[in-house]
Amino acid sequence: MIEISHLVKRHRARTVVDDVSFTARPGRVTGFLGPNGAGKSSTLRILLGLDRATSGTALVDGVPYRSLDRPLWTVGAMLDGPGANPGRTARSHLTWVAQSNAIPRRRVDEVLDLVGLRDAARTRIGRFSLGMGQRLGIAAALLGDPEVLVLDEPTNGLDPEGIRWIRLFLRTLADEGRTVLVSSHLMAEMEKTADDVVIIAGGRVVAAGSAAEVRGEHDSVEEAFFALTDERHGRPAGGSEGIAP
Repeated sequence: MIEISHLVKRHRARTVVDDVSFTARPGRVTGFLGPNGAGKSSTLRILLGLDRATSGTALVDGVPYRSLDRPLWTVGAMLDGPGANPGRTARSHLTWVAQSNAIPRRRVDEVLDLVGLRDAARTRIGRFSLGMGQRLGIAAALLGDPEVLVLDEPTNGLDPEGIRWIRLFLRTLADEGRTVLVSSHLMAEMEKTADDVVIIAGGRVVAAGSAAEVRGEHDSVEEAFFALTDERHGRPAGGSEGIAP
């Protein structure tokens, strides 16, 4: 389980994450949605120990990420694409990542199969399409067979086939009982995948709950978002009140 509680992050005079609280539960895909610059990536970087919060907590199974001994066994993450050296092959990149957390080498071929990259295992990453790169990033996240997955904008720049593949794959992971947290600015697409939805705008949570609860009387989550926010300023319409997390 992922628990974000009263998280605040300030950069000098600017508050980029403002009292954010939500929970992502096992067996469910939680969509963390909002426009670019809303505070999604900052929240995930704090969750994954890449940045420090000004205040508040971000926990995985009740503990901070930084306290995990071999984090890839507990949390698999993809931020900013695959994050791989373009001169390496897919297999060599995954082997290096596996060695960093004492993951058996046999797991490399297992995850290449899972994401459909077995035939590209010896291909240099610089020759990968964007979709193949996203699959490689997911493969790296799965190396430790973790119960928690955190993916930042995994559908960015993908064609319809790639988006559909990721949608179905995330559903499979959640159905296995894993906690799946996915950030995106593509609300219409994530509504097809997510069980639960957290919407953030201007660094603040403006809606949280099941997809149906967040949608409410609107035709879509996207319409609910625009009803709750002032698009020009990226802040909750009429103040900070939305649907309570």
